[in-house]
Amino acid sequence: MTQSLDRLQAALQQVLGRKIKQLQLALGELTLTVDATHYHEVALILRDHPQLAFEQLLDLCGMDYSAYKDGAHSVYIDGPRYAAVSHLLSIQHNWRLRLRVFASDDHMPVLPSVNDIWNSVNWFEREAFDLYGIVFDGHEDLRRLLTDYGFIGHPFRKDFPVSGHVEMRYDAEQKRVIYQPVTIEPREITPRIIREDNYGGLH
Repeated sequence: MTQSLDRLQAALQQVLGRKIKQLQLALGELTLTVDATHYHEVALILRDHPQLAFEQLLDLCGMDYSAYKDGAHSVYIDGPRYAAVSHLLSIQHNWRLRLRVFASDDHMPVLPSVNDIWNSVNWFEREAFDLYGIVFDGHEDLRRLLTDYGFIGHPFRKDFPVSGHVEMRYDAEQKRVIYQPVTIEPREITPRIIREDNYGGLH
């Protein structure tokens, strides 16, 4: 562990104490996992406490941990399915932190919004809502961001079919775009193997 990461880890443990659910070092970066009930409070502390001073949120993405790495990490398979993962930057201290929080309900994943703490998270939370169905409570304008109007489902969930549920096309007779059930039939493509003794003129 570098001296900077060592100081960051010590500062996190001192300031957050029992609010830390897990603090893990991997690939030269610390990942802080907190409970959903403490998420907003911890985010505020991470931004405002002078020992931490994470002024910027660079990114937030949704995660679906079902069948994570083909069952290699059972901690996620046995635990909650959905999480939001943020990357924070402290310019003052020149360090980074990954912040992770799991939604407790797999059927209706809800997490507090941190848009009032870092306004850069606005569209990131909308994207996680659109693609994973994670609802960010307190977000002022939680709408779909990338999928089409009337889209059903959340396409980055691991149980969402690759071909989707509906397809759209322009109908020349009706002179408008129409939606219809997917017409693509799932199929397996078996590669053809050609074995010839004299293939290509070689002897």
